[in-house]
Amino acid sequence: MLRPAAQRLRGLALRGCRLSVCGREGEEKPPLSAETKWKDRAETVIIGGGCVGVSLAYHLAKAGMKDVVLLEKSELTAGSTWHAAGLTTYFHPGINLKKIHYDSIKLYEKLEEETGQVVGFHQPGSIRLATTPVRVDEFKYQMTRTGWHATEQYIIEPEKIQEMFPLLNMNKILAGLYNPGDGHIDPYSLTMALAAGARKYGALLKYPAPVTSLKLRSDGTWDVETPQGSMRANRIVNAAGFWAREVGKMIGLEHPLIAVQHQYVVTSTIPEVKALKRELPVIRDLEGSFYLRQERDGLLFGPYESQEKMKLQDSWVTNGVPPGFGKELFESDLDRIMKYVEAAMETVPVLEKADIINIVNGPITYSPDILPMVGPYQGVRNYWVAMGFGYGIIHAGGIGKYLSDWILHGEPPFDLIELDPNRYGKWTTTQYTEAKARESYGLNNAVGYPKEERFAGRPTQRVSGLYQILESKCSMGFHSGWEQPHWFYKPGQDTQYRPSFRRTNWFEPVGSEYKQVMQRVGVIDLSPFGKFNIKGQDSIRLLDRLFANVIPKVGFTNISHMLTPKGQVYAELTVSHQCPGEFLLITGSGSELHDLRWIEEEAVKGGYDVEIKNITDELGVLGVAGPQARKVLQKLTSEDLSDDVFKFLQTKSLKVSNIPVTAIRISYTGELGWELYHRREDSAALYDVVMNAGQEEGIDNFGTYAMNALRLEKAFRAWGSEMNCDTNPLEAGLEYFVKLNKPADFIGKQALKQIKAKGLKRRLVCLTLATDDVDPEGNESIWYNGKVVGNTTSGSYSYSIQKSLAFAYVPVELSDVGQQVEVELLGKNYPAVIIQEPLVLTEPTRNRLQKKDGKDKI
Repeated sequence: MLRPAAQRLRGLALRGCRLSVCGREGEEKPPLSAETKWKDRAETVIIGGGCVGVSLAYHLAKAGMKDVVLLEKSELTAGSTWHAAGLTTYFHPGINLKKIHYDSIKLYEKLEEETGQVVGFHQPGSIRLATTPVRVDEFKYQMTRTGWHATEQYIIEPEKIQEMFPLLNMNKILAGLYNPGDGHIDPYSLTMALAAGARKYGALLKYPAPVTSLKLRSDGTWDVETPQGSMRANRIVNAAGFWAREVGKMIGLEHPLIAVQHQYVVTSTIPEVKALKRELPVIRDLEGSFYLRQERDGLLFGPYESQEKMKLQDSWVTNGVPPGFGKELFESDLDRIMKYVEAAMETVPVLEKADIINIVNGPITYSPDILPMVGPYQGVRNYWVAMGFGYGIIHAGGIGKYLSDWILHGEPPFDLIELDPNRYGKWTTTQYTEAKARESYGLNNAVGYPKEERFAGRPTQRVSGLYQILESKCSMGFHSGWEQPHWFYKPGQDTQYRPSFRRTNWFEPVGSEYKQVMQRVGVIDLSPFGKFNIKGQDSIRLLDRLFANVIPKVGFTNISHMLTPKGQVYAELTVSHQCPGEFLLITGSGSELHDLRWIEEEAVKGGYDVEIKNITDELGVLGVAGPQARKVLQKLTSEDLSDDVFKFLQTKSLKVSNIPVTAIRISYTGELGWELYHRREDSAALYDVVMNAGQEEGIDNFGTYAMNALRLEKAFRAWGSEMNCDTNPLEAGLEYFVKLNKPADFIGKQALKQIKAKGLKRRLVCLTLATDDVDPEGNESIWYNGKVVGNTTSGSYSYSIQKSLAFAYVPVELSDVGQQVEVELLGKNYPAVIIQEPLVLTEPTRNRLQKKDGKDKI
């Protein structure tokens, strides 16, 4: 039985209506000069006149770039911008995007004063509602991840929630996560203000000017064709919203994007709302999966339907966006959202008597993981993207500034690798995109656990040769299209995926895997590593320019870092000099194309005569580690594996049971071990012979969770955690790998010398803490004397000392061994102490000390 409000809803249908939620009437008429001017040359051409594209034009022009041109196919805001609900929030569950949200809101606060254009910005704050204990845990988890940021955020009690939003039904509400300064903005007015600012600083916004052709010239510039004429551009930026796929196809790219239908409902005046003396905060009912805000004297609310109910506009993927589609809407579909309408009426009972004046059902663009794709694109020179924005309004201001800074200064202003467009690859099929977009939309308000896995669209074509052998024995994790074992279970153990903010069902099995590697020998599938082959007469010169470390001798490997011009850590790779002038470079799975793009760009810029080949999908990698690793592998090869003959960090081509491999004596576990690089089709055979040979030694599998615990005890840093574009190698404790005195002028060398001369403000330390049933993950707040002074970068349980272990950045004055601090975990501060690192010596160090001790005794 539908309630009266729902009956009113069911009687309403919208077909292609023009939205007037915030009283936006008609289209802004651009100055005559914007309609008549044309440029034959441009420094940057931005394709797409939504809020993101216009924001980029504004920021580039304001920063001083000349010849910024924006081309829009119809009119500004056409697409997804004009009908957006306009929500703005400081909150984001990730770390880096908090900065984007912050920059957006700070820009919107001053934009009206700067441009003279009204933007309709309301900042009543927002409250996320917790109605379950696990949701309260999530809020506590998010609080510690926000404490070291500039954003204000608080957990508030039900009494405070009711005071701020007196129209709520409080029956189920346990707590709220409150962000002052959150609210909503009129997307149309915002875009027009940004456009006014862009013009004020010299940008040309041209529309209607649909791009009909894009051609890359041999010098890296672009010929951009429109019906009005052609234009030569030094770079192009695809900011075309749900037309971004069509723009990509012009240059042979299939961008993994899909339009999703999103609906929201607007009510007429509600007496109880009108009677309020101040605007209501925005509410997000996470279990009900809807947002709700005040709209004049009524309410606006929008649901995120389940995977089964939501609707993809998949016909646009196969047939393209209909010509002329721009400021149209889809027909409303109340059956799809009725469950959420009922939930909204239960949470805010005044909705039951409200009249509905509008239902908006419009397209928004999703990438597979819901995050936008922002930055330069690997494999295509001077092609940048800003697309896939499911939340374009809150991202627009910050992303415009972020991209502008990157374009102007040659490096990202801070780490934002989760938005790297190169996180996707050839394995990202249309079927995968559709499955993941459906899942991402449906789980929009799901609890965000640490170590979260989502299973739609898996496995992709990118499985290692061991997938079929291992899939029934372990819990797999998803890494850039690959399936990789996280942890293994034994008969009788709980095999389910059970995410938690506390220790869960993998805790004991991972402890067993840890002991396996420390006491016997373990095998791990490392096939997801990114792998590049570089050779040519300039290969050594190129790598000497790219890396802060020296180039290893032939037959040896080292750990090397690529730095940005400002001296930040852009990437960490292992570099193996296989034969004179030929190198094998290895990086983490998540940075494969991220690193490859940087290498290729420098090779082109410097005119180096080299051949660079991505061989990631051609090679499998098997890691064998533990005190018995040498004994097991020696059974299978005629090559002498003894310590004196096959030294640490040495690399050799050999055969393991007649299977050709490139063996590198290195292990991220810090124990005796080798990484065996081989043809992907040989993976199963190689695994079988190694496992059979190790039966006497008690060989067994281990996964990445155990490897993480092992590497933390050895104080091995991880790129993306302890080091990234937010950190320099000196504060990260990487001095050993940085050779400031080497002759080559490597990228970032001069900046690093200046950083060293000025002295460090913070330093990476290793600390231990005794907790109860929770361990640090990274990004938690570090407290000292009642103030937040730093943050953890990664953490785990140490199975050797049976305490928690974490890396953390703290001020230099608090970085001495023995210094006591506190780590905030799930709302509680745990005492922690900085220790001398590493907690456990690596095998090569133990071996060296043992030999030295023996000589001393002699």
